[in-house]
This record gives sequence, structure tokens and C-alpha cells, in this order.
Amino acid sequence: MTTTYLTVLVLLAAAAAMTLYRLVRGPTMLDRAVALDVLTAVVMCAVGAEAATYREYSALPVLLVLSLLGFVGSVSLVRFFAGRAR
Repeated sequence: MTTTYLTVLVLLAAAAAMTLYRLVRGPTMLDRAVALDVLTAVVMCAVGAEAATYREYSALPVLLVLSLLGFVGSVSLVRFFAGRAR
């Protein structure tokens, strides 16, 4: 593993730790929903970094599924919270 890959992994781990903190301690449900979206993005970045480092692109369908789940989850949460706000 290169130093660049290790640096990326450390930064992504720090981002995931901060996001998990917000996910657990978020004062509102909307904060938790945003933290879950950010955690999905961090996981996608980690999978992409692993695929680029090892030149193993069999994980690209996993990225596609994660992106679709993140989008559908975000849209459904926005629709849910928009209906509750009134």
C-alpha cells in the first residue's frame, strides 16, 4: 500500500468517525438523515479508493447500488419530512 492510499484511508476513517458521532448524537431526526447520507458518501469514496488503488474494478457495481440507495433514501426522507412539517 502506498502512503497516499494510507492517507486517504485515515482521512476517510476520521470522516466516518465524525459522521457516526453526528448520527448518534444528532439533536434532530433531520441531522441523523443527513449524517446517514454523508456516511453513504464516505463508504462510496472508500470503495472507489480501494478499486483505484488495486486496479480491481469489480466493485463498481457496488458503487452504483450505493449511489442509488443514497439517492432514493434521500428523496424518500425529504418527502417524509416535508409531509410532517405542515
